[in-house]
Amino acid sequence: MRRASRPPSGRVADRDLRRFLADSTPVVAGGRAILLQIADPVVAAGVRRHSDFARRPQQRLAHTLMFVYAVVIGSDADAATAASFVHRAHRPVAGADDVDRQLWVAATLYDSAMRAHELFGDPVDGARARAVLDAYAPIGTALRVPADRWPASVDAFERYWAAELERLEVTDDARGVVRDLLHPRFAPLWVRAAMPLVRIITVGMLPGGLREQYGFAWGSSEQRRFRRAVRLVRGVRAVVPGWLVRLPGPLLLRSMRNAADKYLSH
Repeated sequence: MRRASRPPSGRVADRDLRRFLADSTPVVAGGRAILLQIADPVVAAGVRRHSDFARRPQQRLAHTLMFVYAVVIGSDADAATAASFVHRAHRPVAGADDVDRQLWVAATLYDSAMRAHELFGDPVDGARARAVLDAYAPIGTALRVPADRWPASVDAFERYWAAELERLEVTDDARGVVRDLLHPRFAPLWVRAAMPLVRIITVGMLPGGLREQYGFAWGSSEQRRFRRAVRLVRGVRAVVPGWLVRLPGPLLLRSMRNAADKYLSH
């Protein structure tokens, strides 16, 4: 398991940055990223009609993480395999190849990862934020976003982010996905047992205006629960060995490679 936790050699040459990118802390912000994505009405409509959050929320999350790890810390072959899986899944979805929508999806993954590190891990300085921004750029190109559309600096990203937040609109499609995502009826027992913690962290990490659009209650009681949840996650993460924090990425990459081998053998 210790050997498996070592990130594979990929496009990121800096060892410290590669270890940072392999850190699984952003998994905690997975729900936030999804709620941001589906606050775009086009994305929400596609997800509502073609996804199965209600029955397999943990598998949906695993597939998203698999894609991110493959593109960010994997090899060129891993990135190509992950992109091919995504394009195949998107083929029947109207609007799935819209550049603006895909750029937004990629941006939510970067922003949620950075917010997770800042909230549950260590502060991220400007140089590291820029390095991670550059490392996440291939997520956009893997989703067929032209390379020159990815923000060239952290300041440019923040300007893009602020403008995009202003245009978001939570629709009934988005609210339906949220019900399936945050209140999964058919998920395994361990997933349902974790949902109270997942819900408070997901809602607490949302921008305030978007939280209001979704109609989530957010008063002093919810704020206290959120602060307690943050302390709990920070405390657990502080005592977990680094190799274990970085283990999910290599395991998901191995799973993806096995799935690709099985697909090609048939």
